Amino acid sequence: MASVKVKICGVTNYDDALLAANLGADFIGLNFYKESPRKVSLKNAKDIVSKMPPFVSLVGVFVDEPLENLVKTVKKVPLKFIQLHGAETPEYCAKAAELTGVPVIKAFRVMDEKSIEAIPLYIESAGYFLLDACVPGEPGGTGQTFNWDIALKVKDMGKPVFLAGGLTPENVAEAIVKVLPFAVDVASGVERLERRKDYDKLNKFIRASRGLK
Repeated sequence: MASVKVKICGVTNYDDALLAANLGADFIGLNFYKESPRKVSLKNAKDIVSKMPPFVSLVGVFVDEPLENLVKTVKKVPLKFIQLHGAETPEYCAKAAELTGVPVIKAFRVMDEKSIEAIPLYIESAGYFLLDACVPGEPGGTGQTFNWDIALKVKDMGKPVFLAGGLTPENVAEAIVKVLPFAVDVASGVERLERRKDYDKLNKFIRASRGLK
């Protein structure tokens, strides 16, 4: 199996962040979207980031955040990546990257092939693309999958792709064989409660992502 990176998203506390890091996660996602059940406060985020080992990249997840607020957050919390999970324009993405000096992961919610028609507009302004399932009214973390054939078409656009949407310890190996993404991204698929991760699920997911039993 190809080597892919692993992003554990929707982490809300230091214990889960450290657990994910120790099990081999490459990225840990902190959600700053105020409507998310997995949202973190600035204070909590700063605490998590300050204690993380240097080999883990912290990703801040934002949904249609006013640019001024996003920049302030990145100044207070030293994030390595910004994930934009709303309807942000290419111009917004470019400005966010310029003002923060942090690479942008632009997320797209995929329902069908029409969902990816606008992605080429972001080639210049985003460093990475993230593909998630589209569930009306929910920006992400829904536990739903989408047609992975569509992800292959996005890969052909030449940007590293994070594959998200309904991944679990049981299906992540199949997803990797099918798509060969840059990284796989999971939130609800490794939880025991909405704001707490599950050790066994995390361990199995990361091992399965590495091609281990």
